[in-house]
Amino acid sequence: MVSAATRKSLLRARVMDFITSTAILPLLLGCVGLFSLFKLLQWLRMRAYIRNAVVVITGATSGLGRECARVFHAAGARLVLCGRNAEALEELSRELAASRTPEVQTHKPYTVAFDLADPGAIAGAASEILQCFGHVDVLINNAGISYRGAIVDTSPDVDKRVMETNYFGPVALTKALLPAMIRRRQGHVVAISSIQGKISLPFRSAYAASKHATQAFFDCLRAEVEQHDIEVTVISPGYIHTNLSLNAVTADGSKYGVMDETTAQGRSPVQVAQDILAALGKKKKDVVLADLMPSLAVYLRTLAPGLFFRLMASRARKERKSKHS
Repeated sequence: MVSAATRKSLLRARVMDFITSTAILPLLLGCVGLFSLFKLLQWLRMRAYIRNAVVVITGATSGLGRECARVFHAAGARLVLCGRNAEALEELSRELAASRTPEVQTHKPYTVAFDLADPGAIAGAASEILQCFGHVDVLINNAGISYRGAIVDTSPDVDKRVMETNYFGPVALTKALLPAMIRRRQGHVVAISSIQGKISLPFRSAYAASKHATQAFFDCLRAEVEQHDIEVTVISPGYIHTNLSLNAVTADGSKYGVMDETTAQGRSPVQVAQDILAALGKKKKDVVLADLMPSLAVYLRTLAPGLFFRLMASRARKERKSKHS
């Protein structure tokens, strides 16, 4: 009588014989080859989409914006770097101009200094941006400010300041550059939002509100400009290891000045910038670049809102307790 162990061994041997038979092995190798070819074509299309494209990046002098500048420059984009600090912009431009990528022709970036939170500066900045290369292919609305504080303690002026930088500024710049894209029937508008544009965390009210508004506006824009062949992509990262929390404003408008543990353990901005480049090349419309738990929270908010609200209330109690301990 044949034992169970022997039967299992015979079955495994037959399975392996079947897989390695002359009929199956070429099929498997062919599938692997087709998949590899597909990924290669995707990569080439992504590079071709960005190469020589005029890419405008706001908030380009630090954090994710700076890494996007480096990644898109290396991909052959013609950059227009924007930010408040003219000297820092020129320094970054010189750094990029000095860098060389053997297989890609790179271009010296232009710089346009202006404050996105100043409504009176937007029209002039947009005109200056268009004068750099004559048009804009990709606008990356990256500039932003974070916030930490309790709603009851927060001045409405702080809410307005966060909304001005994170929402009204990007919206105004997009509107200023949009007519030129529509005339050419070509363009790609990118909004760097946040996972907090999809879910709200306690003690982040102004920031979450600005990112929810961003998500809503650019979702509407996508539908309205589809007839003009203009792409709109909303990127929603989770925690990124940048100085965002250090530079966050608090309830009274002062600087937070603390590197949160979640931020310190966040994803590398280089990796996020590369993911953004890939998302644009694939013309993705809505991209979440977050770890498993924040991504699950987005679905939990929709599928089990009661549970989500209890979890957020518990989180608020824990944060409040840690601040008072």
